[in-house]
Amino acid sequence: MWAIPPLVSLLDSGPTQTQEHAVTALLNLSINNRNKVAVAEAGAVEPLIHVLKCGSMVARENAAATLSSLAVLEEYKIRIGRTEAVKALVDLLGSGNLRGKKDAATALFSLSIIHENKARIVQAGAVRHLVQLMDPDGGMVDKSVALVANLSTISEGCQAIAQVGGIPLLVEVVEAGSEKGKENAASALLQLCMNNHKFCSLVLQEGVVPPLIALSHSGTPRAKEKAQQILSQFRCQREGNFGRRR
Repeated sequence: MWAIPPLVSLLDSGPTQTQEHAVTALLNLSINNRNKVAVAEAGAVEPLIHVLKCGSMVARENAAATLSSLAVLEEYKIRIGRTEAVKALVDLLGSGNLRGKKDAATALFSLSIIHENKARIVQAGAVRHLVQLMDPDGGMVDKSVALVANLSTISEGCQAIAQVGGIPLLVEVVEAGSEKGKENAASALLQLCMNNHKFCSLVLQEGVVPPLIALSHSGTPRAKEKAQQILSQFRCQREGNFGRRR
């Protein structure tokens, strides 16, 4: 589309309002799948990162949402993950307003689907922010737990979750979260239990057995499976067969 390159050029310079209008226009264009490649191939990724770092809050929110839109394409999950976008998105996750944090979390979730991006997200400090955002009053529990579940599939993610006090909050979500939240929290707890004997003990100490039993009977099919697998891990640990799948 002929309008895209001029809009990209406005991201690096010009008055604040002009930058906001340009990034908003690119976001709206990128919603159409046919335009995603055109936006990315016009060299928008680096200017969008610049906006994420230096723009107004409105511009940063829309830059994060545009990167999330581009990351729907598998190729761009990889390309964006190899840039400074990850660090800029994590910074927005920690310092943005609610909408900015939601946009950052959505973009990071899309990027975290690619395995190589998970370590970058953890190393950028995302887990600490995500655990803080698991507060039920913050309006971001489900988004945060979904991303934590993805990051828990690598050892660095499990270490970070345990270090910043994420285990008790995951147990709370299993007990009182939404259906999707319970499912993702159980998935993260299973990864923790399978990753490390100490983590498994910490999970068990949080009184998770009753809510897991309840979840194994009344959760979604995936949640039931994860709950049963965690309970199996507890039995294996008690019998001295830690880490064995059943």
